[in-house]
Amino acid sequence: MSTPDLANAHWVKSSYSSGEGQCVEVAGLPGAVAARDSKKPGGPALTFSRDGWRGFIRGVNADGFQP
Repeated sequence: MSTPDLANAHWVKSSYSSGEGQCVEVAGLPGAVAARDSKKPGGPALTFSRDGWRGFIRGVNADGFQP
């Protein structure tokens, strides 16, 4: 996947955010989804294909990432 242009991305914070600075923001992009740390909006972002993002969300919902 090529690196998407995030300059005009519309970032959305989860409705579950507590306001304590531990938030993730996501942005829908053409053919991809980006995620970043809300405390570092100018920092790096992870990009996922749409299928990869759906798989990640399925894993989260299934508690598949427990330590």
